[in-house]
Amino acid sequence: GNMVEWCLPQDIDLEGVEFKSMASGSHKIQSDFIYFRKGLCFGLACFANMPVESELERGARMKSVGILSPSYTLLYRYMHFLENQVRHQLEMPGHYSHLEAFYDDKKGVLPDSKGAPTSQQPVHWLPSIHRYMYPEMKITHPAGCMSQFIKFFGEQILVLWKFALLRKRILIFSPPPVGVVCYRVYCCCCLANVSLPGLGGTVPESKPFFYVNVADIEMLETEVSYVACTTEKIFEEKRDLYDVYVDNQNVKTHHEHLQPLLKINNADKEKYRRLNDQRQMLMYSQEVGEDCSSCEEDLFILFFMEQNNRIFQTLMEVSASQDKTLTADHARGMGLDPQGDRSFLMDLLEVYGIDVMLVIDNPCCT
Repeated sequence: GNMVEWCLPQDIDLEGVEFKSMASGSHKIQSDFIYFRKGLCFGLACFANMPVESELERGARMKSVGILSPSYTLLYRYMHFLENQVRHQLEMPGHYSHLEAFYDDKKGVLPDSKGAPTSQQPVHWLPSIHRYMYPEMKITHPAGCMSQFIKFFGEQILVLWKFALLRKRILIFSPPPVGVVCYRVYCCCCLANVSLPGLGGTVPESKPFFYVNVADIEMLETEVSYVACTTEKIFEEKRDLYDVYVDNQNVKTHHEHLQPLLKINNADKEKYRRLNDQRQMLMYSQEVGEDCSSCEEDLFILFFMEQNNRIFQTLMEVSASQDKTLTADHARGMGLDPQGDRSFLMDLLEVYGIDVMLVIDNPCCT
């Protein structure tokens, strides 16, 4: 089995981290990276696999070198260092001087178990587009992360968007390598950003758990909302652990009342078309050299944030009105399909505790 070979500080609780930092099934690949959650901390580990002529090691030496931090947003900055170090550890096992120097240079005070400080700092909204998102969501990642997400899921991102906004438990399955799947977890969380003040203090946060395995089952049983990924197919059978299961591009749910949300309606198609139009305009403006400051990540996050803000702004205005009646015109104004998004709207009102009466008739045969 996996074991922790070396760590600093030596008194830190790392129980289970040896399985979080090396995805199940990794022995079949040469290298990978992996994001995970450990208590209040987030981790990034780089994995590598090297053939060796050793019976004791069964012909292969596999190691992961990782770091823990209270926030995942800047972990990617150290990806290159970790990749170099895991290679170094494979070739020269037991030489930890570079890791010791790195720890001495970067070490900080880790949060205590009572919860302060955490990665969820207060959000201060600034008008600048580059600061227009949750600081904890502004992850440093390779260019093209969002672009790959959109190309991979296509119109299905609108289905994921609804589930993310409803704070459902979303589990993404994929065989290794798992690094790119960890980015899908991040992108999924970005779909649910809302910047309206005073909204949903009772609503559970959308938690990126990144990679999870069977050792995390007990923890996942207590979670009401999360987005995570796994390489372990056994999770599909454990339906009480998730609401939405994503197998490659196939998004499914075993909850009957959520089934209508899997259908792409006309309003979804229109949103997807608008998103692609905006991306094309951004690419064109970058080509002709007019705009080098905006990036696709900002466009993607702002697109969904503005969509979410429009929905909640309307719902709050209706709930503050005298008759509290939400009509088909309101739904269209929010960019939703009055019929196709009816069950989504009803779930939204319930999850966020918004006091509104829905008077959109369901079409029925006469």
